[in-house]
Amino acid sequence: MKMFSQSRRQLLATAFAAATLLSLPAAAQTPDTVKVGVFPISSSLPYFVAIDLGYFKELNIEPETIKLMGGPPNVAALITNQIEVSAVLVTLEGLNADIKKPGVAMYVAMHSQNAQYKMEQFVVREGLVDKVKTLKDFKGLKLMSAPGPANLNTAKGILAKMGLKDGDYTIDQLDMGQHVNALKAGTFDGGYTLEPSATIMQNIGAGKTVEAGVIAKYILGDPKADAYAAGCAFTTDFITKRPDVAKRFAAAWAKAIIYINAHPDEARKHLAKNTMTPDNVVDTVPMLGYIMTKDMSPVQLGYLQKFADFGTEIGVVPEKIDVKTVLKAF
Repeated sequence: MKMFSQSRRQLLATAFAAATLLSLPAAAQTPDTVKVGVFPISSSLPYFVAIDLGYFKELNIEPETIKLMGGPPNVAALITNQIEVSAVLVTLEGLNADIKKPGVAMYVAMHSQNAQYKMEQFVVREGLVDKVKTLKDFKGLKLMSAPGPANLNTAKGILAKMGLKDGDYTIDQLDMGQHVNALKAGTFDGGYTLEPSATIMQNIGAGKTVEAGVIAKYILGDPKADAYAAGCAFTTDFITKRPDVAKRFAAAWAKAIIYINAHPDEARKHLAKNTMTPDNVVDTVPMLGYIMTKDMSPVQLGYLQKFADFGTEIGVVPEKIDVKTVLKAF
């Protein structure tokens, strides 16, 4: 009888322990690690907001940040399953990857840029500000470009729409971390750069923006159009093999977007320390138009398709692709 009572107590204790474990909040359980490729520019803001404000932690996710400078390294990491998420993947390069390996880059969120939401822009060094007033004035100059075939060929495609062809100027890809110093030193006369580099250039007197929102204006035909040149992408393997984790990661990202849209001034402060944005310019760096792909309107989907078609036109996306096939709604 004594042995029975002891066994019964042990059984009850085990059952109680199990029940207690199941009742613990998610944060007390082992978090799910997600490998994330991050290009540390202002476009990465939702990722850092979600980390800093604990949105991932609330959903029992522990992101592993892998710094990847530009589209090509992110694409390579997605294709080889070294990362499951690309926080900022250049759209045209993601579409190129999807044609080579269907479903390798499924966009769950997009980042809009235009004349209001400034990201890509043409700049000129300070000594040529009086000479270069429009993009046509880049004729004969030595230009730099944000790295990757999408950025380079987009820049060339826009200049072509202004009547400038190959030979009318020179343009070379340059790592984003070198843009500010290269312009300040006069190594290049100007070029196609991204934020926060453009704001930093102006802040230190190295150069000025000639025109921003050029994809929306010259490719989509409307300065106010949503140019979805980059976004957050998951691999299909991540979505299918760990669907619950993918869903929670997307939920944290969506919560970050809500916060950014509601509190832009507070949100942009998360660029400091996390990206290549100095503290003294963080309050003036332009914000982007962040949106989950599930919330995109038919008009916005049309802008994305038109941009994808442009990618085919300039040879970055090897064949026409229906953008709806590479969007994942959570």
